[in-house]
This record gives sequence, C-alpha cells and structure tokens, in this order.
Amino acid sequence: MASHLTDDPAYANTRFLVIDFEATTPTGRRPEPIDVAVIALRLHNGHLTETSRTEALIQPPAHAPLTRFDIGQTGITGPMLAGQPDAATVLARLDARLDDSPYLLVAHHAPTEAGILYDYRDHCPHLAATDFLDTLRLARIAYPDLPSHRLDVLIHHLGIPWPPGRHRAMPDVEVTAQVFRQIVAHGASTGHWRTLRQLREIGGYPAKGSKPEQETLF
Repeated sequence: MASHLTDDPAYANTRFLVIDFEATTPTGRRPEPIDVAVIALRLHNGHLTETSRTEALIQPPAHAPLTRFDIGQTGITGPMLAGQPDAATVLARLDARLDDSPYLLVAHHAPTEAGILYDYRDHCPHLAATDFLDTLRLARIAYPDLPSHRLDVLIHHLGIPWPPGRHRAMPDVEVTAQVFRQIVAHGASTGHWRTLRQLREIGGYPAKGSKPEQETLF
C-alpha cells in the first residue's frame, strides 16, 4: 500500500471531473438541466491541478420551463436560454471529449448529478457509467465535528472566498473543486485515506449508468 495518497499510481493516473448542474424541477417530473460546468483535475507536482474546463447553458424541454424560483436562485433567464442546445446535444458533446484515460466524476451530493446523467445515458453513455467521488461523503469523514456538511458550511469552514454567482454551474464547480482539494489533502495528512481505492470506499457513489437494467418479468 502507498505510504501517501500522492504515491498511489492509480490516484496519480486518474482525472477527476468536477461537475455541477443547475436544473429546473417540474412537479412530478425529473430535474432538467439548464446549466452545466466541468473542471478537470489531475495530480501534478503533488497537487491536484486544473487541466481544462467547460460550461454550457441548456434549453430545457417544454414541460420544464424556468420558474421564478429558478431565475431568482441562478440568475438564468429565459432570453439567456433561447437558442441554446438541448441537454441531449450538450451532454453528447461532453461525452465525446472523454478519451481512454481513467476518470472519476466529483460532485457535492453526487446522486443529483448522477441522476441527470442517467436520464440522458443514451446521449452520454461514458459519463453515465463513470463513478463519482462525493465531497459530501468525504467531508463527513474528514470533518466529523461539523454540524452540517452542506457546501455552504464547508465554504465557510475551509475559509474559501464566497463565489460570485453562487448557484450557477461554473462558480459552484470552482468552489467544489477547492473543497475537494482541501478535503483530499486533509484526509491524506490525517491518514483517512492513502490510496484511491480507500477514497472510493469512503466517498464513492457508483454511477447509475453502470448498473444493469432489470428486465421486466412480464
């Protein structure tokens, strides 16, 4: 076993894709993304370093229009989404950017992002089948004395400047990447994890797209 996380070849060779969606949530229906951002991180000189980033606005389907709440929380308006591609197109483009390198997705409360990717799995099969590291789960182990492990609480606890545009995808990805870096470094220094495998055992969330679909009985 590696003596430190940064000595683990699997950790060094993995690209971490920090992802966030903003979405509308129509009553009785699944969330529909309106904004997505991804920052790629990889180990370099002992530190997780950004290697690329991308973001895109997404026009939601007719059954999931923007609400006043969505506009107030995100600052995204109808005119901003007019003429933007739909989720299938945007996620297919993201999926096409993946190469043969080993990847893990990173999100705060990963089931939300995993669920959206699963809903669009026909258009982003690789992303939908990529497992997550959940910073919420990791934070519970790294900082057990915090009363809450919501992202806002972690931002304050870790002394991260409040991101302008909070609740837009890119600012949220930027701050989640900072949280991820600090959690991983803290947990490695305290011996909570020394390998990528241990990170995954503690903070992993399996991709919904990697699970076989149950065939109907009738």
